[in-house]
Parts: sequence; C-alpha cells; structure tokens
Amino acid sequence: MTRKIAFVASDAPTAQTALAALTQRFGQTPEAEADVIVALGGDGFMLHTLHRTQNLDIPVYGMNRGTVGFLMNEYSEDDLPERLEAAVEEVINPLSMRAESRDGKIHTALAINEVSLLRAGPQAAKLRISIDGRLRMPELVCDGALVATPAGSTAYNNSAHGPILPIGSDVLALTAVAAFRPRRWRGALLPKAALVRFDVIEPDKRPVMADADSRWVEDVLWVEIQSDESISHRILFDAGHGLEERLLREQFT
Repeated sequence: MTRKIAFVASDAPTAQTALAALTQRFGQTPEAEADVIVALGGDGFMLHTLHRTQNLDIPVYGMNRGTVGFLMNEYSEDDLPERLEAAVEEVINPLSMRAESRDGKIHTALAINEVSLLRAGPQAAKLRISIDGRLRMPELVCDGALVATPAGSTAYNNSAHGPILPIGSDVLALTAVAAFRPRRWRGALLPKAALVRFDVIEPDKRPVMADADSRWVEDVLWVEIQSDESISHRILFDAGHGLEERLLREQFT
C-alpha cells in the first residue's frame, strides 16, 4: 500500500533541495489528507513540525538535512516507501509549562525536549524547588535548572550532565545547570506525573528567563512544569534505529 506523503522542509538549502527532489519523485499531499508527514531538516525543525501538527494525529518521519539529527532518520531518496512501511512508531508526551512574568502575565507553552530556567543577568539565579506542592529545596544557587523528558534527555539535559532516560520510563529528569550551592547536587529523577514548581528568589536582583523548546519567557517569577498526557506526538524511526536504541547507543559512545 502506497502511503500519501506530505513533505515539509526547513529553510536550509540542503533541505530545500531534498524537498524539490522528493516531491518531484513521490508527489505532494496536503498535510490534512496525508498518511504520514516527512520532515526534512534537523532536530529543531522536527520539534517545530511536531508542535505545529500535534492536532492532526499523523505520524512524522524525519530525514536529516541538518546537523545533529537525533530525532531524524538518515536521508535517502531511493527506498523511502519501503522505509515508511517498515518504520517503528514511538509515542511521546510533551511537558506543559505555565509561568508568571514580572508584569503579571501568565504564559503557557509545550515542550517535547525540556523546560529550562536560565539566569538572565550577571549574578547566579536562586531558585526554590517544590514537587507536588511540597518544598524539596529551599534554595538552589545556579546558572539554571531544567526538567527533561526521556526523549529530550540526550539534548540540553545531557550537556548539563543529567541522566539519559530510557524512552519507556515514566520518569522526568530534574537537572541543575552549573550548580554553585548545593555545590555537588546531582539533580533528581521524578515520577512522570509530578508537578514541578520553581520559584525565583530575588527576581529583581537575579532575573531569570524560562524556555520551552525555544519559546522564551523573560523575567519569570515562578514556573510550573508537568507532563501532559492529553497530547501525544507520533514519531517514526527506521526499524532497528528507534529512540530506545538511540538512547542506549548514546550511553556507550
């Protein structure tokens, strides 16, 4: 059975060249009528495509025309129909972020990889951390902190020395960025259903910004983060190269 494919591409020249070649060879279907969306670009474009199409309930198959491409498959034009037919589907839930900025506005956003808080001035941030309404850390002095999903645990979380999480695990990673006090705090593993709240201490003196998959909110007073199981993102990977295999491979290289 031939799948109806909607091709989308980033603005990168290599992605646009691939888009032209693939649509000429396999045609182009409107997204709402497609069986699968093929995204051409890097991980950033893949995240953008997943967010943009989350209400369509259509799986997305990425082919790498960017740099890292952790969420992407290798690029090839010749065997695309066969690869799509044999692809393995992974379903992931995003994080929901809710934050209040100093002007009193409430901001909401979704993040497939992570929600991070980062200092926005010369001085270290001071954060108070509560889990499910219970205070767990009265003061974390740091450059920032983040909450990552298993799918996002190899990204910024891994760079900040956070753990890589198995894709099927019902846990989130809470990781500090350059923690100063407690100096050797190694972060925490939290149940997937946990509600994480960061309160910014001394926001006037030590401003903090929040980021949910590159959606920025400046001068936040507090941020709440929780997994949103009402939203499911469907990602296709070549057989034998799914997220579980990629996460394991990352830990042995």
